[in-house]
Amino acid sequence: MRLIHLPLVVLGLAAWLPAERVRPPQPPVSVGSRPDLSGEKTPLRRYEFDHRQMGTLFRIVLYAADSGRAGQAAAAAFRRVDELNGILSDYQADSELNRLSATAGTGRVVPVSRDLWRVLDVSERAARQTGGAFDATVGPLVSLWRRAVRQQALPAAEALAKARQVVGYQYLQMNRQRQTVELRQPGMRLDVGGLGKGFAGGEALAVLRRTGIRSALVDGGGKIVAGAAPPGKRGWQVEVRLGTGNTVSLALAHASVSTSGDLYQHLELDGKRYSHVLDPRTGLGLTDQSRVAVVAPDGITADWLSTAVSVLGPEEGLRLVEKTPGAAVVFVRMAGEKTVRWESRRWRKWEVEE
Repeated sequence: MRLIHLPLVVLGLAAWLPAERVRPPQPPVSVGSRPDLSGEKTPLRRYEFDHRQMGTLFRIVLYAADSGRAGQAAAAAFRRVDELNGILSDYQADSELNRLSATAGTGRVVPVSRDLWRVLDVSERAARQTGGAFDATVGPLVSLWRRAVRQQALPAAEALAKARQVVGYQYLQMNRQRQTVELRQPGMRLDVGGLGKGFAGGEALAVLRRTGIRSALVDGGGKIVAGAAPPGKRGWQVEVRLGTGNTVSLALAHASVSTSGDLYQHLELDGKRYSHVLDPRTGLGLTDQSRVAVVAPDGITADWLSTAVSVLGPEEGLRLVEKTPGAAVVFVRMAGEKTVRWESRRWRKWEVEE
């Protein structure tokens, strides 16, 4: 079994302008934009930075007047990603998310930070919209399947049944006036991996905007958030691989794209292929060999929608996307030797014909 996560590849970036690849400056420095007093417009150059966080490689490509401004802006954006990892990680024992999970079933009503509230609020609304096809309380099931990958064996039926008893968005009690959360079932565990990277990418892009960087792209392990297009271009050219010999090219500006499916992360046992994407309602990894790409106005929406559509399937998934303002989806499924494709009405707005 191979576990790889490279669902999106940014194309054409290197061809537009020569890049300067720079590591973020250390130690971090404050970021500000200096006015140009010369009266002449400084030409923008392309810069690229990367930073490992959230179990993946975050990459920033941006256009700036000079390397100093570019490096300071990227460093500030990566600091924001680091901050969010400390809040949202389900691996880091002392993260705010894990501290909240530790209160499950105790009756404690916990005030949470603005960032965690925003993520849980989106998660809870998504769960209600999808009837639990997307659910941030899926943590106990995720733990079982991580162990399954390590042991190369399916979770025991008894363990799955026990985990399913504490999975359900109805057990997540949120007070929107007081911004507090209560986990009502003992053994509950939150996992926001279905939208955390998309949220972090959007927040990183917001930092870049505040520093005066307009043309920028943030890629967090294939969760791509794009700002204004590169100078003189329609958009950032992004290639999405939906299967062997099946790719689509997008032109993104002020939008995000996220993929989901079993193309890169899956477990094969006894001739059956289980996706890393779980259906919280059944506790099982998906087995339909589908790939989904969703474009949405922001990173967190694209991220959770791509997961939800994978679980819901093409018909119900497309209906969900059509009801979501500004969203579009392409859904590809293997049917024997054939590939079947569905797409929403707005998809063609983004796809670039070869």
